Amino acid sequence: MAIQIITWMSAFLCLVQVFSMPMPCHLQGQLVRTTYDLLRDMGGHFPMECLQENVFMEFPATAFATSGGPQVRASEHAIYETLKNIDTLFGTDELPTMWDQQKLEYFQNIVYRQIEESKCMMSSVDTSDYPIRAEGLKTYFGNIAAVLKEKNSSYCAWEVVRKELLYTIEFILKHNSDSLLWSNRS
Repeated sequence: MAIQIITWMSAFLCLVQVFSMPMPCHLQGQLVRTTYDLLRDMGGHFPMECLQENVFMEFPATAFATSGGPQVRASEHAIYETLKNIDTLFGTDELPTMWDQQKLEYFQNIVYRQIEESKCMMSSVDTSDYPIRAEGLKTYFGNIAAVLKEKNSSYCAWEVVRKELLYTIEFILKHNSDSLLWSNRS
């Protein structure tokens, strides 16, 4: 009887482990949400002393446009490219020290994890409209990087970057939620 219980428990634990693993080739919605929360919480509200350095950057909403079917996969590609650009921006040694460093490090780790776990989906994406999407993202992130360079990676420049990235990730969560994999969505 004890062997039978142990066998059933082992089988159950094995199944739990298999089904709790992340699905490959999909961006996980909960990780995107966590990325947003960490970025929001690591620095608080936009600082008053940085208002003069705040600049308008046109957001490339068309890069994330979907109408279902293969377009959903194309928007996943745009999200993936966005995460790669975020990783590039934060791949410097000149990050603000005024931000919560633990949250910043966790943010960077989750962005990297999402990129690594979803690399394989790039081969299955319909790329017929990719050049248009890519150009919009390239221009947008080029403008963000230019602000950092122009302002010598100052604290206020990073706050402008954080504001823009919060808008970007919030847009993805609101308008491209169907492109993300959600484990227990309610």
